[in-house]
Amino acid sequence: MRWTFFIQSFWFALLFLVQPLAVHGALLYFDPASTDVYRGDSVTLSLRLDTDEGECINTIDATVHYDESVRAVDISRGDSILNIWVEDPVIDESAHTIKFAGGIPGGYCGRIPGDPSLTNVILKLVFRSPGFSIGGGDSQSARVWVDESVQVLLHDGYGTNADTRLQDALINLMSTPGTNVSDTWRSDVGGDADLPSDFSITLTKDDTAFSGRYFVVFNSSDKQSGIDHYEIMEEPFSEFFAFAWGRADAPWVRVESPYVLEDQTLNSTIRIKAIDKAGNERIATLVPDTALRSMSQDALITTIVAVGVIGLFIALIVYGLWKRRQRVLENSNKIDNE
Repeated sequence: MRWTFFIQSFWFALLFLVQPLAVHGALLYFDPASTDVYRGDSVTLSLRLDTDEGECINTIDATVHYDESVRAVDISRGDSILNIWVEDPVIDESAHTIKFAGGIPGGYCGRIPGDPSLTNVILKLVFRSPGFSIGGGDSQSARVWVDESVQVLLHDGYGTNADTRLQDALINLMSTPGTNVSDTWRSDVGGDADLPSDFSITLTKDDTAFSGRYFVVFNSSDKQSGIDHYEIMEEPFSEFFAFAWGRADAPWVRVESPYVLEDQTLNSTIRIKAIDKAGNERIATLVPDTALRSMSQDALITTIVAVGVIGLFIALIVYGLWKRRQRVLENSNKIDNE
């Protein structure tokens, strides 16, 4: 009996206690993991992040590679969990890479249980299959993967590297075109009638950044087509008599956040326009606090000129009165002498 109990206990330990350790850590993967694409069609892959229970992430710095048999044509970050971009996602067609770096100030702690919408998107990447090729060396598939140098940092106050797992995606390239051209991404962009989300402009000055000059920080989002770019206008608002200082004109200039202001005297209304990929626009406005403003060089010149003109005018009046008094005295002396 004792031997029977011992053997049963041994098998119990073997089956239930001596299990392989579960693989933990952040998981970066593509959705879908595998897809078929006809010639000339496009496909959208979502790069997603899963985290362990109780694990929060605040920074991701990564490079995505893709085979030369497909072409990366667009990037959307409208649904991204990253809301601060240290390095905007950029397609390098010659190197077949997409690089980006961003963060989540409050940390991302994983999907909410029961969430049906899979709100764990980092980026949406749009790839297009070549329309046709000449010769027989055509590739039948394209691999998309995240470089192993990826850095995923924990939201623990120390910037600890999270254990990271990576899963590739495979795009199967069909040898013939489809019956209809499939370009779901272009359809999504064309159907986007919503404006980018409301956003604010933060005015900042730090001795350790941008040589102590004023700069602005801003960030909007667009859930359908994604933000395409931002533009800024610094519109002068101060006047002194007939003279206006600041910039003579105020064009829209394409910029990225953070942006160092041209008008460091803060005598301009700051307007920033967020434009999504469908061309919809949202404008945020900031009027710098009066206590922060200083006199610009143009304003100083204007003041000096105005004071000079007024001073000259007063001097002419005083001189005129003095000359008149002198004539009166001369006439009076002539009368007395006669």
